[in-house]
Amino acid sequence: MALLKYTGVGIRGLAAAVPRNVIKNYEYTTYFPAEEVKQVVDKIGIVERRFADPHICSSDLCFAAAEKLLTDLSVPREEIDLLVFVSQTPDYRMPATSILLQHRLGLSENTIAFDLNLGCSGFIYGMSVIYAMMERSGLRRALLLDGETRSRIYSPKDRKTAFIFGDAGAAALIERDDSYGESFFSLNSDGSKEELIKINAGGYRNPTTEETLKERVVDEFGNIRSDEHGYMNGSDVFNFVISRIPADIKRVMGYSGSEVASLDYFLFHQANDFINSYLARKLKLDPEKVPATIAKFGNTSSVSIPLTMVSEMQGKLSGKKVLLSGFGVGMTWATSVIQLGDCFVSDLVEI
Repeated sequence: MALLKYTGVGIRGLAAAVPRNVIKNYEYTTYFPAEEVKQVVDKIGIVERRFADPHICSSDLCFAAAEKLLTDLSVPREEIDLLVFVSQTPDYRMPATSILLQHRLGLSENTIAFDLNLGCSGFIYGMSVIYAMMERSGLRRALLLDGETRSRIYSPKDRKTAFIFGDAGAAALIERDDSYGESFFSLNSDGSKEELIKINAGGYRNPTTEETLKERVVDEFGNIRSDEHGYMNGSDVFNFVISRIPADIKRVMGYSGSEVASLDYFLFHQANDFINSYLARKLKLDPEKVPATIAKFGNTSSVSIPLTMVSEMQGKLSGKKVLLSGFGVGMTWATSVIQLGDCFVSDLVEI
């Protein structure tokens, strides 16, 4: 049972960056008739998304967010001891994107830097890794950078995924200070569900070939993708969420000694409107405590939680006790209850 508790580490500030390019889902009709598009968009609740220009990678979005945050908080670059980059759309197969960001941000060569290859639960996993390292060492300050360009890995000709995913990057400044008190985490994984969300080819198990790049009709509904496009079994993902996530949330609340009334906000991964509405009803949550960005940014994978905090909660987070819950590709899921101190939130950046 992966229940973890840390003391004296917390989030000092948050920033996020999104591409300027706005995709209006009701007008995303290149491959499907407008009536069909409306039915899909009405169901998933995603009205707009952001797509990165071809020359912009997840690291560029994270760099913009980190620059904004470090500048706003006047943090000396030499005081950053650790940089963790979370993404499944890195710049290269090698080197690790975290190393490139260490140099680009002007951080010291003594900075610890590494990547975490995780999807929708990745921000919470990254927090836990950093909290653990900082609690048991002399590290002072860390950057958690989380970026995705998910728009590039799904086929625009596949109804199951064409209207869901968007691009974004986020930065969290994490510090060690006794005033932060205790934080509680639950980290989980189930690799038997690998087929629910997956890209079959393009890695080292199934390398790229002419055949893996070839688009083909994949089902009786006429959806089209290649073996190097991501796919998702939406109904099975929903069944997974309803069977695992409410129980994990209740488990962490019990572990942390929290009740629904004692928590100020519940920040869920922005998977789709249907899933998050279900979770809020299941847990009997006040809608005012469940901020959402799914309608205007879509599903940005692991970035969705910090993006929601920046977009919707500027000036609202300081001193609050919040629950975070991320779940998806892997399958993995993670929940945390954290006490925020004087948490600064930068203005949202567009690049």
